[in-house]
Amino acid sequence: MTHVWRVGVPLVVATLALSGCLPSLGSPVSTAAPEVGACRVLTPDDVGQPSNDSGTVSCRDAHTAETYEVGALPTQFAHASYDDPDVAAWAYQSCSRKFIQFTGADESLAMRTILSWVWFRPSSDAWDRGARWYRCDVIGGGDQVRSYVDLPTTAKGLLLGRPKDEWMVCADGTTVSGSVKVPCSEKHDWRAVTTIVIGKADTAYPGDHAVQVRTRDFCSKSVGAWLDYPVDYNFGYSWFDRAEWNAGNRRSVCWARTDS
Repeated sequence: MTHVWRVGVPLVVATLALSGCLPSLGSPVSTAAPEVGACRVLTPDDVGQPSNDSGTVSCRDAHTAETYEVGALPTQFAHASYDDPDVAAWAYQSCSRKFIQFTGADESLAMRTILSWVWFRPSSDAWDRGARWYRCDVIGGGDQVRSYVDLPTTAKGLLLGRPKDEWMVCADGTTVSGSVKVPCSEKHDWRAVTTIVIGKADTAYPGDHAVQVRTRDFCSKSVGAWLDYPVDYNFGYSWFDRAEWNAGNRRSVCWARTDS
């Protein structure tokens, strides 16, 4: 359910970075941007890298990732370092917004689906040669999944209406923390049933303890309501730290103990 939890050059050069190769000594380094709609077989190891040059496959064949957004980074990053955190924060917000638009999810559903997204930048060599594009891929899984699931021919609109259980996230384990996340169509012990808003867009980060306590208290009530106020029930919760708060996330996830 990661998002994925990982947190100038003249205009003519930026244009070249999106359309071809710049001259270089030795082996040529491509600065061309990837294509929207391309499908790939990505693994968790691939997703953990800042850039990716995996070959594409037909979207009719088995694949775990689909590129849904490619674009040029703003000119303010023309001279940014390769690992500039401001670049990561900008890409996080852009890919999050585009993920919701592409899949048809709302903010709550986007945090309760087995689907996630990852963003990639150019290789470090291409970056040094002026490439300033970013790529957003929807992937069939997130943190703590056993393996990524295959996506349909396209994930566009996949979360519109009431999504099937195979695209919703559940957890297999005695507690939510540290459990393995699985599609709700598989055997599970917990289901992500609601999200709750912890703060407003302009609210300063209140600190780890405050976020955790608010999440626990709100989720107790939220899960009770989702279960129609039973006499006894178990609930869990996932909260996110300062890094995701600074990137724009103001929600925590509430889990109900259930096998259905």
